[in-house]
Formats: sequence, structure tokens, C-alpha cells
Amino acid sequence: GICALLAPLLVADQLIRLEVPFMIGVSFALWVMGANGRVGRLEGCFLMAALVGYTAWTIRQSRRSSQMVRTEFAQEFANQPRTGPGGIALQSSFVIGGLSLLVLGSGWLVDGAGAIAAALGVSELIIGLTIVAAGTSLPEVATSVVASIRGERDIAVGNVVGSNLFNILGVLGLAAAVSPDGIAISRAALNFDIPVMSAVAVACLPIFFTGHVISRWEGAVFLSYYAAYTLFLVLDATQHDLLPAFSGFMGAFVIPLTFITLVLFLIRAVRRSAPSAPRSG
Repeated sequence: GICALLAPLLVADQLIRLEVPFMIGVSFALWVMGANGRVGRLEGCFLMAALVGYTAWTIRQSRRSSQMVRTEFAQEFANQPRTGPGGIALQSSFVIGGLSLLVLGSGWLVDGAGAIAAALGVSELIIGLTIVAAGTSLPEVATSVVASIRGERDIAVGNVVGSNLFNILGVLGLAAAVSPDGIAISRAALNFDIPVMSAVAVACLPIFFTGHVISRWEGAVFLSYYAAYTLFLVLDATQHDLLPAFSGFMGAFVIPLTFITLVLFLIRAVRRSAPSAPRSG
């Protein structure tokens, strides 16, 4: 949403045909796995295996287009000096140092989030869905924004879709696989947050398909829905008096209107992409 507001984002055809449908399938698979209130170790291993298979398939696909990638890389970095052994060592130290600080910072983030949840008297789920989720997504936001500013707008979209897949398959899968009892899924997450995530994944398909571009107004829709989602979490956690009115407004007006709009745009895009019938005469 933020990146599309900066500049309309290009969507690669492969994302529409393969990655986004796979992201939708993974989202619904998580919903099914968590129906019993837990993602077990076996299910975590299954998610990890799916990640390995997806990564292997991606590498295989990239090798098929390796010549095109090399040509693009040569054009992009033709005027930049080559990195020598000393430069490689320096960049490697940056990577190692960055990863070390990331691990250290993640520990601080989890401890601080738990303390905030206790101080505010709200569940750790709410903190995880807001403060922790936003904090851990900042590297993705920075990467996508920089890519948008530099004109690499397809990278911005691929980064987000790839991160969503890795978070479910890799992060959640590994955590469930190494935990003796798996990962517990709260009833609140199962009844609301995971369905919302799945709905957003489904909404990506028609938005990405319309012209293979995420326009500014579509980015504004994404960002507005995130703001509404966060507001709902806050109202629900505090049991605010505005919660029934807000829920009714979203459920009776905003969500149906958005759904109808997406369907109409999808129908228009399909009609435009369909080959026109030859005229008889």
C-alpha cells in the first residue's frame, strides 16, 4: 500500500500465474491446519518441506531465464566498479553484523512487546498483530520503498509476496517443527485474523491482474484496510463503545462495496485481455 502510493507498482506475470495463487493456497492451508487450535510438529515439517520445494522450483525457473537476468544485470551495473576481494570481505562483514544486530534486536522486540502487553492489560496476540508485526515488517517496507524510488517497482511487489510466503512456510513452519508441542493458534486468530489474512491474499489476485499494475488508489485501499484492521483490534481489545457501530459499518457497507468494485474491475480486465472475435463480412 505505501509503495503503491509512492508510485504505481508493476506486477510480473509470474506473480499472477504462480506466486499469488500459491500464497492464497498457503494462507488457506494454514487456516485448515490451525482448525484444531494448534500447528503440530508434523504440520510444521510439511510447511518447511513446501518452502524447500518452492525455493528449488524458484531456482530452477531462474536458471531458465539466466541469460535475460545476466543481460539486465550487466545493463544495470555496467558503469559501477567491480568489487575486489577486500570489498567482498567488507560487504560480508556488513551482512554478518546486520544479522547479529537483527537477532539481538528481535530479542529486545519480543521482551518489550510482552512488557507493553502486560502494562496495557491487552493480550499478547494484539501486541503481536500490531507492534511486533509492524516492527518486524520495517525491513520489508524499507526494501520495497527503496525499490520503488529507484524504479525497480516489480521488486517491491515480489519482496512482499515472497516475505508472506516465507513467514508462513519458513518462520511458522520452523517454529512449529522445533517446538515439542507445536504452535498454539488462539481462537481469536482462527476466527478473525487468519481469515482476514486469507481474504487479503485473495484480494491481491484481481488487484494484481488489472493491468498488471497496482495503482495509487488500489494502494490507498490496501493501506486504508490495514488502518481499519488495526483500529478494530484496538476497539476490540478495549471493548470500546464504538466497536459495534464500526463493525456494522465495515461489514454492511465498506467490505461489500470493495468486493463489488474488485469484481467489476476483474471482469473489465478479463474482457480487455480476451482476444476479439473476427468480424464477418
